[in-house]
Amino acid sequence: MTAPLRVLVCDDQALIRTGFTTIIDAQPDLEVVAECGDGRAAVDLAGRLRPDVVVMDVRMPVLDGIEATRLLAGAGVAHPVKVLVVTTFNLDEYVYEALRAGASGFLLKDAPPAQLLDGIRTVATGAALLAPEVTRQLVGRYAARIRPPEGGRDAALTPRELEVLRLIADGLSNHEIAAALVLSQETVKTYVSRILTKLDLRDRVQAVVYAYRSGLVT
Repeated sequence: MTAPLRVLVCDDQALIRTGFTTIIDAQPDLEVVAECGDGRAAVDLAGRLRPDVVVMDVRMPVLDGIEATRLLAGAGVAHPVKVLVVTTFNLDEYVYEALRAGASGFLLKDAPPAQLLDGIRTVATGAALLAPEVTRQLVGRYAARIRPPEGGRDAALTPRELEVLRLIADGLSNHEIAAALVLSQETVKTYVSRILTKLDLRDRVQAVVYAYRSGLVT
């Protein structure tokens, strides 16, 4: 049997932590290895326990979720941990900053339990997860305030790859992109992989942020 995915839950509200832990531990393929109430504790526990995924709140005492995410998954981290941000605020600048800090995705706290569980599994596989209903608003709202990256790396993309990148930034899934461009899902996956490789990006979250910061999407 495959070992269950190991999850660390970090939220400063005990009731939320207990709820998440109960939901996650009820799944045969998931296991909560620890829980904590602030970002500093999350960084320390993740360093010792090496969970597959950290479910991270944003606003917490001692060390907030943004800085904790940067320490766990940011640029230059030798052994990054996958972080799934779960927040109350669907248009919160702090969530965007958390994505820039290295989070693999985010969900809202009022999402159904099944969405949380699927989110953990998705992030654990190395894919990225963005709550589709707020992706465009969230990133678009704050991207204009960030200095665009230098170098024009998008010049290396083919016209079709640029088209796929714009659709990713619009929050479309591979299935939706395939339907829009009349391509197979396998072909779309190949395009996505090429885009990430050419732009030296880790996942779809970074691709969305890059597209907005570069002005490819406004």
